[in-house]
Amino acid sequence: MPTYASRVQRIAPSATLTINAKAAELKSQGYDVISLAAGEPDFPPPDHVLEAAQEAARQGMTKYTPVTGRPELLQAVLDYYAAMYSLSGSRDMAIVTNGGKQALFQLFQVLLDPGDEVLIPSPYWVSYPDMVQLNDGRPVAVPTYAESNFLLQPEDLEQRIGPSAKAIVLNTPSNPTGCHYSQPELDEIASLALEKGLFIVADEIYDQLVYPPSAPSSVAKWLEQAPEQVAIVNGLSKSFAIPGWRVGYALSHPALIKNLSKVQGQSTSNVCSLAQHAALAALTGPYDFLETSRQRFKKRRDAALEKISGWKRAFCPKPDGAFYLFPKMDGYYTKAIPDSTALCTYLLEQAGVALVPGAAFGDDSCVRLSYAAEDSVLLEALDKIGEALDRI
Repeated sequence: MPTYASRVQRIAPSATLTINAKAAELKSQGYDVISLAAGEPDFPPPDHVLEAAQEAARQGMTKYTPVTGRPELLQAVLDYYAAMYSLSGSRDMAIVTNGGKQALFQLFQVLLDPGDEVLIPSPYWVSYPDMVQLNDGRPVAVPTYAESNFLLQPEDLEQRIGPSAKAIVLNTPSNPTGCHYSQPELDEIASLALEKGLFIVADEIYDQLVYPPSAPSSVAKWLEQAPEQVAIVNGLSKSFAIPGWRVGYALSHPALIKNLSKVQGQSTSNVCSLAQHAALAALTGPYDFLETSRQRFKKRRDAALEKISGWKRAFCPKPDGAFYLFPKMDGYYTKAIPDSTALCTYLLEQAGVALVPGAAFGDDSCVRLSYAAEDSVLLEALDKIGEALDRI
């Protein structure tokens, strides 16, 4: 057997993908399982996006493109951020990547030297710490709390900034909590981070899935003010419902984009040419699909919160975005069910519902559930969970 690199031994498989695989396995064996673990919209993308992909195939748009992406798509990314967040910039500030995930991974490759610390508000998306470790950095969790809607407080951030701190990850709306910073709240954190010399990696993948009366927010103005200290990552997987098409992008200083392009050119090269054509159609509009999605998800969120309010030993903050709930469930822990992993196992076995343990996101007192599921299926799953919890 070969000796594998130590960096691989330091990381774990994605918990969300593992849970999805387990649920699919049980379904294949004939069990009645509902998965609320998936982090993807359950409805198809807009018709004009599907038609654009089909037209690209008919026209033979199957050749290599520039590594950074088709010029017209790069312009569409810039136009989108100009329209949504008043960002002005040039095409050399953008790169199209294989999902937002590749953009994040490549940013850590370009930014980190061994031992550099990356501050990550906790709970966090499962891949942030492992991405940092795979690139020889050290993830430093900064705690947030359910009682303050899992929003990072400036004083907690300041306490974790040590001499090796290089960067901070800001994700709003959040996976796994769905909680969202208003623009003033985000500005306060961004201002402090820049003042302390941190590079800001802003994950804005859920930017359009924010529910009234809240509004989308962005670090776009800070990218203009401090372009060498800010990078924005976004993509079309969540807002435009094309997760499997793998179209993400990053915006930053042209020098950083050049380095991202070097890495991408030696790894994956360009994003699928057909997917780029579809992404162009999505970003250039129309955007009525986004409002329809927001209304559907907001209705599900409110219905799910009403169900969870009947779980007597649970507490769930009301999130303003994304499509996740992250209820605090440690009131149900017992000797037989001592943690979030055991609770999720119990609920899978006794209720037939797949959730993701909060331990995977850095908070073992919680579980994550996605309400990106058809309304009746979602409510059925929550009823089953409630009945199983009553038996603990």
